[in-house]
Amino acid sequence: MNSADLLTDAFTRVRETVHSAVEGLSRADLHARLDDGANSIGWLVWHLTRIQDDHVSDAAGVEQVWFSEDWASRFDLPFAKEATGYGHSSADVASVQVRSAELLLGYHDAVHDRTVEFVRGLDDGALDRIVDEAWSPPVSLGVRLISVISDDLQHAGQAAFVRGALERR
Repeated sequence: MNSADLLTDAFTRVRETVHSAVEGLSRADLHARLDDGANSIGWLVWHLTRIQDDHVSDAAGVEQVWFSEDWASRFDLPFAKEATGYGHSSADVASVQVRSAELLLGYHDAVHDRTVEFVRGLDDGALDRIVDEAWSPPVSLGVRLISVISDDLQHAGQAAFVRGALERR
Protein backbone atom coordinates (compact mmCIF):
# COMPACT_ATOMS: atom_id res chain seq x y z
CA MET A 1 0.00 0.00 0.00
CA ASN A 2 1.31 3.47 -0.85
CA SER A 3 0.30 6.94 0.32
CA ALA A 4 -2.19 7.38 -2.54
CA ASP A 5 -3.93 4.17 -1.43
CA LEU A 6 -4.00 5.36 2.20
CA LEU A 7 -5.43 8.75 1.27
CA THR A 8 -8.05 7.14 -0.97
CA ASP A 9 -9.05 4.81 1.85
CA ALA A 10 -9.30 7.70 4.33
CA PHE A 11 -11.47 9.85 2.04
CA THR A 12 -13.64 6.80 1.30
CA ARG A 13 -14.20 6.35 5.04
CA VAL A 14 -15.33 9.98 5.23
CA ARG A 15 -17.82 9.31 2.41
CA GLU A 16 -19.12 6.16 4.12
CA THR A 17 -19.63 8.00 7.42
CA VAL A 18 -21.38 10.88 5.66
CA HIS A 19 -23.74 8.49 3.87
CA SER A 20 -24.53 6.65 7.12
CA ALA A 21 -25.34 9.94 8.81
CA VAL A 22 -27.50 11.38 6.00
CA GLU A 23 -29.22 8.65 3.96
CA GLY A 24 -32.95 8.54 4.40
CA LEU A 25 -33.24 11.70 6.49
CA SER A 26 -36.15 14.05 6.04
CA ARG A 27 -35.62 17.73 5.44
CA ALA A 28 -36.69 18.38 9.04
CA ASP A 29 -34.10 15.92 10.35
CA LEU A 30 -31.36 17.51 8.21
CA HIS A 31 -32.04 20.86 9.91
CA ALA A 32 -32.81 19.69 13.44
CA ARG A 33 -30.51 21.10 16.10
CA LEU A 34 -30.08 19.54 19.52
CA ASP A 35 -30.21 23.06 20.97
CA ASP A 36 -30.18 26.61 19.61
CA GLY A 37 -26.39 26.74 19.45
CA ALA A 38 -25.80 23.29 17.95
CA ASN A 39 -24.95 22.43 14.36
CA SER A 40 -27.44 20.56 12.22
CA ILE A 41 -26.58 17.50 10.15
CA GLY A 42 -27.24 19.52 7.01
CA TRP A 43 -24.81 22.24 8.04
CA LEU A 44 -22.15 19.79 9.25
CA VAL A 45 -22.10 17.81 6.01
CA TRP A 46 -22.37 20.89 3.79
CA HIS A 47 -19.48 22.50 5.70
CA LEU A 48 -17.17 19.47 5.68
CA THR A 49 -17.83 19.03 1.97
CA ARG A 50 -17.22 22.72 1.21
CA ILE A 51 -13.90 22.62 3.11
CA GLN A 52 -12.83 19.46 1.26
CA ASP A 53 -13.87 20.97 -2.08
CA ASP A 54 -12.10 24.28 -1.33
CA HIS A 55 -8.86 22.82 0.00
CA VAL A 56 -8.42 19.92 -2.41
CA SER A 57 -9.36 22.00 -5.45
CA ASP A 58 -6.85 24.64 -4.43
CA ALA A 59 -4.12 22.02 -3.99
CA ALA A 60 -5.01 20.40 -7.33
CA GLY A 61 -5.15 23.74 -9.13
CA VAL A 62 -8.70 23.21 -10.38
CA GLU A 63 -12.00 25.01 -9.93
CA GLN A 64 -14.13 23.88 -7.01
CA VAL A 65 -16.93 21.44 -7.84
CA TRP A 66 -19.22 23.89 -6.01
CA PHE A 67 -18.76 26.27 -8.95
CA SER A 68 -17.81 24.04 -11.90
CA GLU A 69 -20.89 21.84 -11.48
CA ASP A 70 -23.08 24.73 -10.25
CA TRP A 71 -23.87 23.25 -6.84
CA ALA A 72 -23.89 26.81 -5.47
CA SER A 73 -27.05 27.60 -7.44
CA ARG A 74 -28.66 24.28 -6.55
CA PHE A 75 -28.18 24.94 -2.83
CA ASP A 76 -29.17 28.63 -3.14
CA LEU A 77 -27.87 29.61 0.29
CA PRO A 78 -28.34 33.14 1.67
CA PHE A 79 -24.68 34.16 1.80
CA ALA A 80 -21.71 34.58 -0.50
CA LYS A 81 -21.26 31.62 -2.84
CA GLU A 82 -17.63 31.37 -1.71
CA ALA A 83 -18.69 30.64 1.90
CA THR A 84 -17.50 27.36 3.38
CA GLY A 85 -19.05 27.62 6.83
CA TYR A 86 -15.79 28.61 8.50
CA GLY A 87 -16.61 31.20 11.16
CA HIS A 88 -20.37 30.78 10.80
CA SER A 89 -22.54 32.06 13.61
CA SER A 90 -25.47 30.14 15.05
CA ALA A 91 -27.78 32.18 12.81
CA ASP A 92 -25.68 31.27 9.77
CA VAL A 93 -25.90 27.58 10.70
CA ALA A 94 -29.69 27.89 10.93
CA SER A 95 -29.81 29.51 7.48
CA VAL A 96 -28.28 26.46 5.77
CA GLN A 97 -31.51 24.84 4.67
CA VAL A 98 -30.76 21.95 2.33
CA ARG A 99 -33.69 20.82 0.16
CA SER A 100 -33.00 17.09 0.50
CA ALA A 101 -30.61 14.41 1.65
CA GLU A 102 -30.12 13.50 -2.01
CA LEU A 103 -28.91 17.01 -2.86
CA LEU A 104 -26.47 17.02 0.06
CA LEU A 105 -25.14 13.56 -0.79
CA GLY A 106 -24.93 14.43 -4.48
CA TYR A 107 -22.62 17.33 -3.74
CA HIS A 108 -20.58 15.28 -1.29
CA ASP A 109 -20.20 12.42 -3.79
CA ALA A 110 -19.12 14.80 -6.57
CA VAL A 111 -16.44 16.27 -4.28
CA HIS A 112 -15.40 12.80 -3.14
CA ASP A 113 -14.99 11.63 -6.74
CA ARG A 114 -12.84 14.66 -7.60
CA THR A 115 -10.77 14.20 -4.44
CA VAL A 116 -10.13 10.51 -5.06
CA GLU A 117 -9.20 11.21 -8.68
CA PHE A 118 -6.63 13.74 -7.42
CA VAL A 119 -5.12 11.67 -4.61
CA ARG A 120 -4.87 8.50 -6.71
CA GLY A 121 -2.50 10.39 -9.00
CA LEU A 122 -0.11 11.41 -6.23
CA ASP A 123 3.24 9.86 -5.50
CA ASP A 124 4.95 10.15 -2.15
CA GLY A 125 7.18 13.01 -3.33
CA ALA A 126 4.14 15.15 -4.23
CA LEU A 127 3.10 15.27 -0.59
CA ASP A 128 6.09 17.50 0.26
CA ARG A 129 4.95 20.27 -2.12
CA ILE A 130 4.11 23.46 -0.25
CA VAL A 131 0.50 24.47 -0.86
CA ASP A 132 0.08 27.29 1.68
CA GLU A 133 2.80 29.69 2.71
CA ALA A 134 0.53 31.74 4.97
CA TRP A 135 1.44 29.51 7.93
CA SER A 136 4.67 29.03 9.80
CA PRO A 137 5.89 26.52 8.94
CA PRO A 138 4.36 26.50 5.44
CA VAL A 139 1.77 23.77 4.84
CA SER A 140 2.70 20.83 2.61
CA LEU A 141 0.18 18.96 0.48
CA GLY A 142 0.45 15.94 2.78
CA VAL A 143 -0.31 18.01 5.87
CA ARG A 144 -3.22 19.76 4.11
CA LEU A 145 -4.80 16.47 3.06
CA ILE A 146 -4.47 14.98 6.55
CA SER A 147 -5.97 18.17 7.98
CA VAL A 148 -8.97 17.87 5.65
CA ILE A 149 -9.43 14.19 6.52
CA SER A 150 -9.26 14.95 10.24
CA ASP A 151 -11.73 17.83 10.02
CA ASP A 152 -14.08 15.82 7.78
CA LEU A 153 -14.11 12.80 10.07
CA GLN A 154 -14.78 14.95 13.12
CA HIS A 155 -17.74 16.68 11.46
CA ALA A 156 -19.06 13.44 9.94
CA GLY A 157 -18.90 11.87 13.41
CA GLN A 158 -20.77 14.84 14.85
CA ALA A 159 -23.46 14.39 12.17
CA ALA A 160 -23.72 10.68 13.07
CA PHE A 161 -24.06 11.62 16.74
CA VAL A 162 -26.87 14.08 15.98
CA ARG A 163 -28.65 11.45 13.87
CA GLY A 164 -28.39 8.99 16.75
CA ALA A 165 -29.81 11.54 19.17
CA LEU A 166 -32.69 12.31 16.79
CA GLU A 167 -33.50 8.62 16.38
CA ARG A 168 -33.78 8.27 20.17
CA ARG A 169 -36.24 11.12 20.58
